[in-house]
Amino acid sequence: MADVKRIAIFGPESTGKTTLARRLAEHFDEPWSEEFVREFWDARGGKITADDLGTIALGQMANEDNAAARARRAVFCDTELLTCVLWDDLLFPEKCPAWVRAEADARARDFALYLFCDTDAPYMSDPQRCFPDEAGRAMCRRQWREALEKRGLPCGEIRGDWAAREAAAITAVAAVLGAAR
Repeated sequence: MADVKRIAIFGPESTGKTTLARRLAEHFDEPWSEEFVREFWDARGGKITADDLGTIALGQMANEDNAAARARRAVFCDTELLTCVLWDDLLFPEKCPAWVRAEADARARDFALYLFCDTDAPYMSDPQRCFPDEAGRAMCRRQWREALEKRGLPCGEIRGDWAAREAAAITAVAAVLGAAR
């Protein structure tokens, strides 16, 4: 299991992360880990409070670890704990549990690659999304980018139309896996 590469599909909302995670999993015939908070949100009728942040973190970690246990070479994570921390800070300032923040930093070092999905994709409305306007998207882009840079995490840029995004992601993952596209 130590040889399994964790690949984070990372970036602000509405940048194609879920679609990209699914497609990469299909392309490389490996599992993907779903974003836990989406299921949690739906189960709670859209009501999430600061008291839920630890539960959400535990669910996200479990999704990632369960998918990684089924992997041979790679697991594709549609979001990860660092993203949970970024959203905690945006939506519940100063309420992110210290253990979640520490665990996010520790787990981030275990990812072989972060695929940073840029905000040049068209915004798709969804009840869980918060920042549809240009200024909000720019702010999120900046915060997600800074999170990677601050930690010196390995990153591949994903931008352009869908074909360009998918091709860039496949190329970046293939390089990490030492595999043919």
